[in-house]
Amino acid sequence: MRRVLPLLLPVMLGAMSPADRTPEQRQFDFWVGDWEVRDAKGQRLGHNRVVALLDGAVLQEHWQGSQGGSGTSLNAYLPARKAWRQCWVDAKGGSLDLMGGLEGASMVLRGTTEGPKGRLLERITWTPLPDGRVRQLWEQSPDSGATWTVSFDGYYSRVKP
Repeated sequence: MRRVLPLLLPVMLGAMSPADRTPEQRQFDFWVGDWEVRDAKGQRLGHNRVVALLDGAVLQEHWQGSQGGSGTSLNAYLPARKAWRQCWVDAKGGSLDLMGGLEGASMVLRGTTEGPKGRLLERITWTPLPDGRVRQLWEQSPDSGATWTVSFDGYYSRVKP
């Protein structure tokens, strides 16, 4: 036990309470909640539940699309990189690994994937809107960012308890 305690003590003392979170770790808190997601025309796209884990240091997303698709992501601020990271996986075997941060009022995360025609740049932007909704815009570029195509454009409205 004497050998283990010195190893565990820093871990135990380093436990974070919600009050200990840094301002950077709070930047994505606007996304936490139970959401109904619709497109700009009002058509329902799905439901998303985003919960805070590990004393608020990690956000976990639970997506259920109206057409049956589902997926989950883990999101955390990485102090060593001064950036947010999202790791997304879905039920069809898709995955995304994104990094980025706050740009103005929007959270913008970027990454790359391999598509059928080669490498794609991925950019997802979450913007809190004045009416309390959140817009999520997912764009892809096959030409190193010269042009962008919208893959998903959803408006999140909080589900009433």
